[in-house]
Amino acid sequence: MSIKLIAVDMDGTFLSDQKTYNRERFMAQYQQMKAQGIRFVVASGNQYYQLISFFPEIANEIAFVAENGGWVVSEGKDVFNGELSKDAFATVVEHLLTRPEVEIIACGKNSAYTLKKYDDAMKTVAEMYYHRLEYVDNFDNLEDIFFKFGLNLSDELIPQVQKALHEAIGDIMVPVHTGNGSIDLIIPGVHKANGLRQLQKLWGIDDSEVVVFGDGGNDIEMLRQAGFSFAMENAGSTVVAAAKYRAGSNNREGVLDVIDKVLKHEAPFDQ
Repeated sequence: MSIKLIAVDMDGTFLSDQKTYNRERFMAQYQQMKAQGIRFVVASGNQYYQLISFFPEIANEIAFVAENGGWVVSEGKDVFNGELSKDAFATVVEHLLTRPEVEIIACGKNSAYTLKKYDDAMKTVAEMYYHRLEYVDNFDNLEDIFFKFGLNLSDELIPQVQKALHEAIGDIMVPVHTGNGSIDLIIPGVHKANGLRQLQKLWGIDDSEVVVFGDGGNDIEMLRQAGFSFAMENAGSTVVAAAKYRAGSNNREGVLDVIDKVLKHEAPFDQ
């Protein structure tokens, strides 16, 4: 048995709470991964244009399952993207606009879009996660391919809003809790696990040859799917239940510690 693919969530997993990682240590590991024929995949709910900014030296060598699986890119080339129909997009927007407790970001292939009327604090946070972001008066007549919505709201409202969204529009889009006061609406079946499956088909890699890391509700499908799945020390109970193993904290390079074990064929990778 050999590992052929390592996939990492970013926020709360690969990145510290300060949105950094040990670049020198990881780049040394990455060279060893390449030597051992191991693919590296970034699997995040975040925008592709934001994700590539973390890996400027190797963005055109590695793969990205961006927007929670809505857009999959390998070596700078498209592998897959989901697409909401115009009618579905309009139905979702119409419902969301009845909910003043949520701030809406429509996630498209060319850009993300949010409303000019939102306050500066929201816009500052949004710009951290969406490096291409347009401010619009409304969501009518936008020309793009849409595959996700990001919703900002208070943490204490998330359970009830998530339940209400399931009931109202769950047949069109699935609400998943991504952490940090946000819910993503994804196309049913278009999640991180599906994105990894597209890459595994492309590369001829079995689930038993895959290692994944995650900490949030949007990681559960890929944690269940992979042969070696690690929930971070900082992960919630439902995420821990979906994973086979635990990794250390995102603030103490927990992912990189496990990657060392992969590269050295140490337990549990010594079978």
